[in-house]
Amino acid sequence: MLKQGVLSGVGLEGRSTLLNTTSSHMNLQFLLIAVLAAVLRGSLAQQDASSCIKANAQSCGECIQVSETCGWCSDENFLTIGSPKSARCDDLESLKERKCKQIENPRGSITVDKDRPVTVRKDRTEKLKPEQITQIQPQKLTLKLRSGEPQTFKLKFKRAEDYPIDLYYLMDLSYSMKDDLENVKNLGTDLMREMQDITTDFRIGFGSFVEKTVMPYISTTPARLLNPCSGHNCTSPFSYKNVLKLTKNGDEFNQLVSQQQISGNLDSPEGGFDAIMQVAVCEKQIGWRNVTRLLVFSTDAGFHFAGDGKLGGIVLPNDGKCHLENNMYTMSHYYDYPSIAHLVQKLSENNIQTIFAVTEEFQSVYKELKNLIPKSAVGMLSSNSSNVIKLIIDAYNSLSSEVTLENGKLPDGVAISYKSFCKNNVVGTDENGRKCSNISIGDEVFFQITVTSEKCPSTGKQESFKIKPQGFQEEVEIVLDFICDCECAAKGETNSKKCSKGNGTFECGACKCNEGRIGLECECSKDDVRTDDLDASCRKDNGTDICSNNGDCVCGTCECRKRANPAEVYSGQYCECDNFNCDRFNNKLCGGNGRCECRKCICDANYTGNACECPMDTSTCLAKNGQVCNGRGKCECGTCMCTDTKFQGPTCEVCPTCPGVCPEHKDCVQCLTFQSGEKKDTCSEDCKKILLKKVPERDNLPQPNDQSFPLTFCKERDENDCWFYFTLAVRDDIKEVHVVEKPECPAGPDIIPIVAGVVAGIVMIGLALLLIWKLLMIIHDRREFAKFEKEKMNAIWDTGENPIYKSAVTTVVNPKYEGK
Repeated sequence: MLKQGVLSGVGLEGRSTLLNTTSSHMNLQFLLIAVLAAVLRGSLAQQDASSCIKANAQSCGECIQVSETCGWCSDENFLTIGSPKSARCDDLESLKERKCKQIENPRGSITVDKDRPVTVRKDRTEKLKPEQITQIQPQKLTLKLRSGEPQTFKLKFKRAEDYPIDLYYLMDLSYSMKDDLENVKNLGTDLMREMQDITTDFRIGFGSFVEKTVMPYISTTPARLLNPCSGHNCTSPFSYKNVLKLTKNGDEFNQLVSQQQISGNLDSPEGGFDAIMQVAVCEKQIGWRNVTRLLVFSTDAGFHFAGDGKLGGIVLPNDGKCHLENNMYTMSHYYDYPSIAHLVQKLSENNIQTIFAVTEEFQSVYKELKNLIPKSAVGMLSSNSSNVIKLIIDAYNSLSSEVTLENGKLPDGVAISYKSFCKNNVVGTDENGRKCSNISIGDEVFFQITVTSEKCPSTGKQESFKIKPQGFQEEVEIVLDFICDCECAAKGETNSKKCSKGNGTFECGACKCNEGRIGLECECSKDDVRTDDLDASCRKDNGTDICSNNGDCVCGTCECRKRANPAEVYSGQYCECDNFNCDRFNNKLCGGNGRCECRKCICDANYTGNACECPMDTSTCLAKNGQVCNGRGKCECGTCMCTDTKFQGPTCEVCPTCPGVCPEHKDCVQCLTFQSGEKKDTCSEDCKKILLKKVPERDNLPQPNDQSFPLTFCKERDENDCWFYFTLAVRDDIKEVHVVEKPECPAGPDIIPIVAGVVAGIVMIGLALLLIWKLLMIIHDRREFAKFEKEKMNAIWDTGENPIYKSAVTTVVNPKYEGK
């Protein structure tokens, strides 16, 4: 039927494209299409027929798993003389042509087990509980699957009106977000007022994060731990705090957020991934319901991810579990940041839709992150978060207007495909068949889903998986009931007389032979068969060639061929084994350290591995102290596998986060020898694996040449600034220490010479200063006198009359005198 539908579609398409051509051209093209259809039909039928016959099926169950077009003839007298049992398996048309009256051809089916209709509200004032709202239909189906036969069903999705929403606001409280915190303090009531147009059942919560509380992410000095901000009042740094679980009380949100204080850290990326993980997995503490779950992540910086914890000496991967105590994340110093893939898994498992509210500077970073996290959105946050409400509303509308279906892990051999029928007659296929966009409240969209099985599972006849829309709690359970045998097999007669006196089960018109028997009626034993028409006994399984194509089937027994090289031989019951197709190492068969038997290396003593490439000798794993892998790992394949995660290197001797050997044992040596130091109260418990020996002088300490095992010479200083000397040698689990019994302390200062020296220094400095002052004054005076002498020589005296001089002679002129 499928092939005929395809061919019919081709014909219809051809007719629609030829309406405007001449009648002669139409007849010619229809003739060509008919010829091609006939050829195609014949080739497909021939191909299916050959696959059914080539399968060499020995039972009805084996036959129906070859292809959906294969059938099994259960007529007892169907076979002619000389025909093999596998001739009962053929394509359906061939069986009919061969006059088979009873054909076994079980078909798959679909049963709807749970079909609650999608919710249609008559009035918005009608209040429904979340579990009373249905957005996807049906909710459970059972599919009977036959190998190669697809089963197709439809799902309906309708976006419900007034669907409840839980929104958790997760905010970065590092110092750069100080002005943003002020604008978030009234977010609760403002956001609830805006969300009234979307839902009447809305809850909001609040959490904050900063960074892991270890160096180098924060300063661990006591003062900085109390106030990490310079010149400002900040709260102590923390990783993640659940300030307010989800609530309907917007005023409580405003009140608690108003009490929050900014904190600080040292680096620019923040520890937001730790906080997201805890919000996702701590359902009870956060208060998530089975409704639409929104997580708003607000920050103005980048993020740390898996592997960054090594900077702080944290190497354990994040375990993806809840670690909230008193609403604080308590394991940030113990577990690394989660990876992006780990976050994707947990957010998807808990149906949380993420909204990244970030500043313009980090838009590109979080858009790349959005592409990796399904059902997430990115919004641009203003520098002071004043647009956060509009951002949340826009992002929610964007997320809720798109529905994308995802399915759980499929059983082995099962394939699934999607086809969507969205608004405005938009049809999507392949990956686009999983989703529909621009869905408004009340809109209905449909998905056509096809499930195909390639084989029967080895685990059993029934499996299941689930389909659900991303970001929603509702899901559809798909139960798969595999058709692995024919119905007639259940009516079989065991140890039937028709099967060579009880050597098989007579089912579906033929004998199904017992173990060790072969033949049409199970008349032959595998030990003594000498006929050449029972090729089935020369096959290892249905998918292999006769005698593995390495020999000839003679009377049901394989005789393996000989090769040109007499050293290379085939062997085994089905000639499936040989001694030249094993794994190689360094271009040598079995690495030159073993022999090849049945395509598998049998290694010599002291070697292991698929190609005998791994020596069992541990000499390459010996550390400098003579221990295998430094006592902190296992020697596998000549290489150390460190079991202590702090240690690394070829012999597990490198520890980047460990102190040196001498500082590591300083406290124990000090408390055992001098009864002082940090461990003096717990010395007997903490230092019980140390064997201490005292020596009187430093020259009496053991020397490296005197020992048969590595020796470390140490020099350490105590709290009194005294030096003590010791040597450390590790032999098995015992640490042997030789220590000088008296520390070397510096002598006290001689006061009298110091005081005399200080007084003499002061006097000498005073005299020097006086001499310098006197010298400077002499130089200054001489310069002034020279200047005066120079000015005196250059003086020019004025020769003009004295302006106040008056002569003693007075001359009077008679005005009447005319000179006569």
